[in-house]
Order: sequence, then C-alpha cells, then structure tokens
Amino acid sequence: MDPLNELTNILKNFPGLGIKSARRIVFYLLKQNEANLYNLGKLIAGLKKNLKTCGVCGNISHKNPCEICSNPLRDKKILCIVEDFESLQAFEQAKIYNGLYHVLGTQTAPLLDREITKESANFLLRHIQALNPKEIIIATSPSIEGNMTQYSLIEIIKNAKNVNTKITRLAF
Repeated sequence: MDPLNELTNILKNFPGLGIKSARRIVFYLLKQNEANLYNLGKLIAGLKKNLKTCGVCGNISHKNPCEICSNPLRDKKILCIVEDFESLQAFEQAKIYNGLYHVLGTQTAPLLDREITKESANFLLRHIQALNPKEIIIATSPSIEGNMTQYSLIEIIKNAKNVNTKITRLAF
C-alpha cells in the first residue's frame, strides 16, 4: 500500500475523524518541513514511554506525582472522582474547579462485564484516607453506566473504615 493511503487509513480510525478529515491531515503533513514531521513522529513514538501514572490520583503526567497533586495552591479538602483522563482534562480546561482529582479509569457496566476492581477501590480509599477531604464530588457521566458507577463508588466509600466525608454528585 502506498504511504498516503496507509497513513490515511490509520488516521481515519481516530475518534471523530473520517476518511476526508484523515486525508486533509495527511496533505497538511505533506506541507510541513521535515524537522516538524520528525518532532511529531518522535513525540508520538515516545508518548507512552514518557508518560507516567500518578501514584497519588491516577492521572497521566510526565512526572509522579502529577502537576495537580504537587500544586500547593490546589484545595486539598475537595476531591473530585472522574472516570477517565479526558474528563479530568475537561475540568481543567474549563477552569471551574481548584480541588484535587482521582481518576477511576473505568465505569461500572455489568452487561459489558466491567466493575470497579478491588485494586482500583483500594487505590481510591488510600487516596481518600491520605487526604481526609471535607467533600468528595462524584463526576461520572450522565449515563446508565455513570449512574451505576456512582452507586458503586458511594457503596465503596460508605463501607470504608475511618471515612466520614460528605459525598456529592455533579448536577446535570
């Protein structure tokens, strides 16, 4: 297969990209100088190798703990539990929240055989116990899976020893 079609076929599999958008990206890349293309390729090739999972909250970052957990200006009395990295980034981009996060990394979806694992629950509880926040905000998606995840989280937190924290949910 020729390189134009091969790259187009790879890019069309990206979320939100179809064949036309993928082709536009390929033609845009063709107009770039080789140094820019080399840097882009190097960044893509090293993406997973150069990112770490924060040992405190589960976020992805180039350092551990992440920039959010190590920021002394963040409100350490509020913890927002999000399902994934994209949700955390959406909150940060909106600049509407200044507390800390915990990235769950999954949703509860019994039909898809997905549950919050014991390891994930223990990681969350260690984070909560280390922080002792005044409030925990559950920021799961407004879907059936998001609601089931919320109920699972409430049960996990309520059944934990030495955790007596106000639990709230984002309004929709």
